Amino acid sequence: MIHPYKTREGGATVTIFVPYDCHNHCPFCINKGEYADLTGFSAEKICQSIDKMDAITPECDFVFTGGEPLADLSALQGMLDHIPSTHKIYINTTLPVSEHQSEEDIVEFTRRNRDKITCINVSRHMQKYVVESNDALLSRLAVPFRINCVLYKDYPKADLIPYLERFRKIPGANIQFRFDYTATTPDNLYDEEDDMILHDLKKISRYTGLDGCRMRCGFHFDYKGMELTYHKTLPYSTIVEQDSRDGVTYDILYDILIKQNGDIHADWDGTKLDVNAYANVVFEPYDLRWREKIAS
Repeated sequence: MIHPYKTREGGATVTIFVPYDCHNHCPFCINKGEYADLTGFSAEKICQSIDKMDAITPECDFVFTGGEPLADLSALQGMLDHIPSTHKIYINTTLPVSEHQSEEDIVEFTRRNRDKITCINVSRHMQKYVVESNDALLSRLAVPFRINCVLYKDYPKADLIPYLERFRKIPGANIQFRFDYTATTPDNLYDEEDDMILHDLKKISRYTGLDGCRMRCGFHFDYKGMELTYHKTLPYSTIVEQDSRDGVTYDILYDILIKQNGDIHADWDGTKLDVNAYANVVFEPYDLRWREKIAS
């Protein structure tokens, strides 16, 4: 660590990479290579790191990703059980169903954890990269869910409306379209003029406003009563900035990662977190704010 840490009130979001792989090969996934060798992966060490982060920031958000968190419900349950109720918990998943795991197994898992899981983010892309479980499973989940869809490279624009109509029929559904974050830069994060995805969405839905912070932003829409968000985020999680009030230069953290072996990182590029220094982190108000809001 070069600079002292600063983060938002409540603490940086802690993303946990589960210690088991998925069977998918999505072209925009940058995590796949990490699962080629599972040596040293440990749910037990991950739980120890969860305990450390809970002790430092007992109200931070946790996100489970991978890999595929729901590929091993027993292991996931063990990790969830280490997270107290003061935290919000999100799970990124494809809702995998197989000969070893039924829809009923997933539904029962959500019932058992309905007071623990804040939201399940379900990957459903316009281009089929994975074998998808039945859409009807979404309406059976006992926790809130959101559809995540990466609009990757030359996505099929003609399929946007059929895609939206597919999920508009499911009670509780809302959709987050995501820009390929590996291509996001500080210069194009808030760009509207040259963002073709934004123009495509404005043609087919009602624009309702923009929120954002230093690191990410969301353009909001309404499609026939269904909420849509177009999300863009930078491909790193630390911003180095001097505080104008005290003159101190801080590493401002938005995300902290618990890797498959339990190591705790301060960014997506392998930078380790100085856990002892983070115990003295400086908090600031979260800079996420509405920048534009269109009245209904």
